[in-house]
Amino acid sequence: MVPALDASAPYSSRLSARSALFTDLQLLLDDRPEPLTAEEYRQLVLEDNCLSRGSAAARQKIWSELRKRYPLDGRNPLFKAFWQEWKRSESEQERALTTYIAFALNDRLVADIGTEWLCPYLRRAPAEIRVSDLRAFLEQSGRANHRELLEWTESTKHKVAKHFLASVRDFGLAQGRAVKKSIRPALHGSPVRLLITALRLAGKSDPEIVTAPVFRLLALEGIEVIDALGELNRQGELRFRMQADVIELGIGGAA
Repeated sequence: MVPALDASAPYSSRLSARSALFTDLQLLLDDRPEPLTAEEYRQLVLEDNCLSRGSAAARQKIWSELRKRYPLDGRNPLFKAFWQEWKRSESEQERALTTYIAFALNDRLVADIGTEWLCPYLRRAPAEIRVSDLRAFLEQSGRANHRELLEWTESTKHKVAKHFLASVRDFGLAQGRAVKKSIRPALHGSPVRLLITALRLAGKSDPEIVTAPVFRLLALEGIEVIDALGELNRQGELRFRMQADVIELGIGGAA
């Protein structure tokens, strides 16, 4: 149900084709009062041409790529939670970060790059992030734990790294084109609530949630997660109370 939290999920090279397609996703989701089924989203793209593609082949291609990046189906609990947080977002920055979380949760490779490789750059922002450094991370991962990476061509690894960095920029976690520098994400309710929902969908208890490494997607580690939850509680974005080993955590809706 949550690919990024499935330890047995293999790495996919879907990013070799395109980046996160954030702008196209915005066009598809904006001004719709309810989340739609996969069939309804497909009709919007292929038949209504809501993304303004010039041919049937181009419409089919963009639909296929969007489905690989986001679980576009209102019957999917993870997508429904994302859609709700998309609507609750109070700024473009918050919406972009929420979409980054949805993008990462739907792909084990993206999540691992975000938590293991990108997080240190976010924490010491502004720090230059390079395609060559991410390619080295992929090489190391292939030798260590993910043998499927060893079957990828050099071109595929380069495209995956290039498109990941372009996606990071689109989500507001980096700036620049030729030279990209990281931006540490601000604390917002929607991306944190989406992470909590995903962890609950994966069967995690509240004590497991507050220690989950997936919060590194937002550059939060260790006690910082508890501090962030406490701050969001003070802001009224969620409910959080921790006393000794007793944790109370509520996010509304799917809480």
